[in-house]
Amino acid sequence: MMRKTTHTVPDVLIDKAQQEFAFNGFKTPINKPTGNFFYDPWEIKEEFKGTVWDDILKTLPYTVGEARLINLKYGVCYQSHADIDDRYHLNIQGDMSYLVNLDNDTMHRITNDGYWYELDAGPRHSAMNVGYVERIQLVVRKLLSRNTVDNPIKITITSTSDNVDENRFRFDNTVSSLLNRYNKEGIISDFFPTLDIVTLTINNEYVEELTKALPSNFMIRNNND
Repeated sequence: MMRKTTHTVPDVLIDKAQQEFAFNGFKTPINKPTGNFFYDPWEIKEEFKGTVWDDILKTLPYTVGEARLINLKYGVCYQSHADIDDRYHLNIQGDMSYLVNLDNDTMHRITNDGYWYELDAGPRHSAMNVGYVERIQLVVRKLLSRNTVDNPIKITITSTSDNVDENRFRFDNTVSSLLNRYNKEGIISDFFPTLDIVTLTINNEYVEELTKALPSNFMIRNNND
């Protein structure tokens, strides 16, 4: 689930980042989209150009998606979920914090070693901070692939429930893992979520499998009809 890359950040930048971190809230985006949220590159925000956060982000030699500083307070964890898009993680600060793979019951301790880590976000997972300092990470989305889908149809996934938070939780714990795999295997494209629906293009041969993975209050509509 977590793989150490060969890409590192100099200690001097990590130290500077620890000293200059002064953001309120759980998540602080440091870049902005240039087009489609999931498929097009993101660029650094004006207020972060030339800062330590700009320098750190440049140590990741890829075209990247959204990059956020995430501050997890001590004694806190977050809800189980999977993501359609994988991530890169860099730990800025943290003691006794873990990423938990809930599908195989394993824990990955987060260390301050200056390495970027690649996260396979397909398995259901959570993060927890059981230490005594706040865990601060720079988390970067990997862009989704613009796949050329065989036997494509356009579908919409909807729910009969009006509870947006519950719908998101149930979707992320049942469907997102499958969509993560589909993206990597070239089975889907044009993924677009809103608060209450998800649209995407999918290989028609996989619609039955996707339908079986949906929670009971979700349904698929074929937009080609």
